[in-house]
Amino acid sequence: LSFSFLSHSPLNVLYVIFFSHLLSQLFINNEWHESCSGRKIPVYNPATGKLLSEVEEADPVKVESARVALQLGSPWRSMVASNRGQLLTKLADLVERDWLLLATLEGLDSGKVFLMAYFVDLMATIKTLRYYCGWAHKIHGKTTPVDGEYLTYTRHEPIGVCGQIIPWNFPVMMFAWKIAPALCLVALCFCVQAGFPPGGVNVVPGYGQTAGCAISHHMDIDKIAFTGSTAVSICWETYPESNLKRVTLELGRKNPNIVFADCDLEQAHSGLFFNQGQCCLAGSRVFVEEPIYEEFVHRSVEKARSKVLGNPLLQGVDQGPQIDQKQFDKIMDLIESEKNKRATLECEGSACGQQGLFIQPTVFSNVTDSMRIAKEEIFGPVQQIMCFRSIHEVIQRANATYYGLAAGVFTIDKALTVSSALQAGMVWGEYAIQEYAEVKAVTIEIKRKNS
Repeated sequence: LSFSFLSHSPLNVLYVIFFSHLLSQLFINNEWHESCSGRKIPVYNPATGKLLSEVEEADPVKVESARVALQLGSPWRSMVASNRGQLLTKLADLVERDWLLLATLEGLDSGKVFLMAYFVDLMATIKTLRYYCGWAHKIHGKTTPVDGEYLTYTRHEPIGVCGQIIPWNFPVMMFAWKIAPALCLVALCFCVQAGFPPGGVNVVPGYGQTAGCAISHHMDIDKIAFTGSTAVSICWETYPESNLKRVTLELGRKNPNIVFADCDLEQAHSGLFFNQGQCCLAGSRVFVEEPIYEEFVHRSVEKARSKVLGNPLLQGVDQGPQIDQKQFDKIMDLIESEKNKRATLECEGSACGQQGLFIQPTVFSNVTDSMRIAKEEIFGPVQQIMCFRSIHEVIQRANATYYGLAAGVFTIDKALTVSSALQAGMVWGEYAIQEYAEVKAVTIEIKRKNS
């Protein structure tokens, strides 16, 4: 890849500006729309603080327009299953075609290191679309033996219109995670180019109090899939009572990473500082077995200090900025809460540079379970290292949290024992499709049943 092309090519800059302008509008019924109110959402480059774009802000009126864009009997609902799979394949091809452009936009918008956006976010997006395109014509029911002259079978039908609410830390990848399993059953301009019929995919950027509430309260939206903070999810859990819509949630994290003395220490250090710590799967509570505790802390400090912060589009940079000022302030507040107190600040714990929202990778040792940094979701480049002495102890401490998204175990021979005891985990693959389907039993009277 040519980093000079990414940074300086006039053609690429114009292409990015064009796409930034195009993607700042609402996408409804395969058309681009402006907001009704004229209000816009400012989007800033977190590495420079400069305005990147202004996105049209959706309100309840535009949410309603998006909802009515898909009706029972529409071309998408009546499409042959194999054709749905072909459309997902075309969508994956188009994302792959513009892989470089989309990774660059992702770096500008969210502060992601370019290589991470390229090889993680975009690659996962393409693979997700290709995975689910194969499922489109493999979703089937069963026949059920019943008494009498009847044939009974089950159908897996689309649940209906889904409100998919995605987070700011992995927007492209989460877009694919949300729409791909849903579209097996029932990227915007790419959707049009791929041949998706109008109404199948609609995008309405907005705030929770307006667009979010309109989606959650809507009596003709059948499901919500939400990725975001646990605090916000409590609100979502109260909304479905409007029409008993189904809700699936991927929420906050304080994921335990358990490091046993028999593990590969080099491998055990990976994970926390990925994407500036803004990753729901990050191992943010690190439990290290006593015999290797001091060595682990020493290596963690070395790795943290080796990180290169800077413009995420430039070669050699390991860590970009935090997403916005609010997140930056929250992380710094949590760091300050433990400075000069019981925990030991091993390195950094400060902002970096005069421009942008950069925070130095930070390591705390001698952390106890009662400290704020051990209990609250930091969502930043802050590692908390705690010591344990037995399997029973660490399992109890790892499970003593309100969160349960993910966990990691680094060991040679204890992985199955510990993983089965941890109260954490996610749903991927085929199981995700089930969240977008309703199972219907159909019984037909027949003249003669031979079996």
